[in-house]
Amino acid sequence: MQFGFTLKPEHSIERTLALTRQAEAAGFSHGWLFDSHVLWRDPYPLLTLMAQATERMRLGTCVTNPATREPSVTASALAVLQELSGGRMDLGIGRGDSARRVLGKTPTSMKDLELAVHVIRALAEGRSIEYEGAMLELPWASSGHKLPVWIAGYGPVALKLTGRIADGAMLQIGDPDLIRWFVSQVRSSAEASGRDPAAVRVMAAAPAHVGDLADGRDRTRWFPALVSNHVVDLVNKYPRQDLPEELTTYVRDREGYDYLHHAEVGSSNAAFVSDDIVDRFCLVGSVEDHIARLRELADAGVDQFNLYLMNGDEEEQLEIYGREIIPALRD
Repeated sequence: MQFGFTLKPEHSIERTLALTRQAEAAGFSHGWLFDSHVLWRDPYPLLTLMAQATERMRLGTCVTNPATREPSVTASALAVLQELSGGRMDLGIGRGDSARRVLGKTPTSMKDLELAVHVIRALAEGRSIEYEGAMLELPWASSGHKLPVWIAGYGPVALKLTGRIADGAMLQIGDPDLIRWFVSQVRSSAEASGRDPAAVRVMAAAPAHVGDLADGRDRTRWFPALVSNHVVDLVNKYPRQDLPEELTTYVRDREGYDYLHHAEVGSSNAAFVSDDIVDRFCLVGSVEDHIARLRELADAGVDQFNLYLMNGDEEEQLEIYGREIIPALRD
């Protein structure tokens, strides 16, 4: 299993780079940044600095969207970053949650997401493509760097799209049973599209905190509340029988969501989230608890665990993962 980490870009530039260097030294292979440009710092200048501060780590957005970031602009930025980093960029993209909703707008459509993936990938890889009636090409972009694309989403349409066109599935959850269900949808779509199902990598992205169980629960309780935004969208769109009950039942007592406290430890958004939901969706407890859950996730098909590093004690958590947990999953 590979390991990534995600930061929400709220730290000083110096601390962001220090955490990135520490993560690479600890054995993390991927570094990701949230892209919600109103709530936090813009990720692209930070990705530039992170690329300069690292040697091997792959870097990307977790996640961007095709509405606040016009696809040709995203492609141009990534093509430059590919040149700067020696081809170490990945694209994580979805319909847009906080980046859109904080502007008072809804997420974009799956149709627009699919088109954006094709446009960004082609342009960033130095190929021409027709977009909105114009033939586009970045003549200066290197054709020697492939751009892996990870699509984020839990719904049936998103999972089918991922299986059809993506290099990886971004699944924001740490529940092995739900991961198995999502992976089965992605692999069925890949097979139906004539692709090798094993060629689509699987990421489980979730907060993790090693230490006292009650403390870890309190630090990560914000995450199921964040996930609930996507689940509510799915419940409003699809019949209940089309979705796993384990994913949908916990949102029944959800009253609303304040995006000004998005992904925030101690947020009132998480008041409805019970301990058992935290335990299912997040990784908490002892080192042994984390290793056991990660082995379950690997068995469910996960290739990369993406640690949402935004629960406090970030340096300590990186140190523990690098010393005790990553080596255990590589052995």
